[in-house]
Amino acid sequence: MVNKKTFERVLIPLGAGLSACLSGCSNLELLDPKGSIGMAEKSLISTATMAMLLVVVPVIVMIIVFAWRYRASNHNATYAPKWAHSTAIETVVWTVPTLIILFLGILTWNTTHELDPYRPIESAVKPIKVEVVALDWKWLFIYPELGVASVNQLAVPVGTPIDFRITSDSVMNSFFIPQLGSQIYAMAGMQTRLHLIADHAGDYAGISANFSGKGFSDMKFRTLAVTPAQFDAWVDKVKASPRRLDMNEYNSVSKPSEKEPVDYFSSVDSRLFNNIIAKYNNGNVLDPQNSNCRTKG
Repeated sequence: MVNKKTFERVLIPLGAGLSACLSGCSNLELLDPKGSIGMAEKSLISTATMAMLLVVVPVIVMIIVFAWRYRASNHNATYAPKWAHSTAIETVVWTVPTLIILFLGILTWNTTHELDPYRPIESAVKPIKVEVVALDWKWLFIYPELGVASVNQLAVPVGTPIDFRITSDSVMNSFFIPQLGSQIYAMAGMQTRLHLIADHAGDYAGISANFSGKGFSDMKFRTLAVTPAQFDAWVDKVKASPRRLDMNEYNSVSKPSEKEPVDYFSSVDSRLFNNIIAKYNNGNVLDPQNSNCRTKG
């Protein structure tokens, strides 16, 4: 059985990819992954699709063949109005789908654990922590270890695991970087977690994958996967910003706005992320992975 986090991370991106295809999208970013998680999810989607096509393609072919062979004008076809049973046919139509379902069940069970978004990525490189807040209609990224923050721009060093903590200060939203292989909900008063890694340098699209109001279509951000030296330069640029993100400034930033430009904050209140969550829970920070909650300190 697929758990909620795997459903969020694998099956919803599959639906998003199909929707993009049907809408005429010429660049299916979901099928052009740039990280190991994205590669694993692409492989899962491809394998599951090919397994299901083992039933779909023969059925389509047989429909066409049967319609042609048993057309009214073909008097050479055998007419057997009292025919009702064939052991060979029954064996095929039950055995093949059963084997495919068994295969998909084992595949899903394994990938449910391997692609658990809460599972840290094994690496010799220390992960970088990023706190993500979904707002109307923009994304706020806080780097607690670096003491900086940005709006609508996420920078990460290539080859470094990213440990995301994600919440919302508005309606439920969904954090999605298709080429890195992610999709997980952002919910007010709760924190979800996600572990990703960019294996190739690039400028990748990040979007909201859950409708959240009139500014939803422009709720986008760019993910800059850069070398460690370029990441350090980016951090220096952010630290040169005159803006500081304390609770008063945050109250201004969190007001609904559309098509918000990229913005930087050279310092951040270290309690900001927890305070955003705790204001919905009487001082408690809720993590859906755990049955208990942490009291705000």
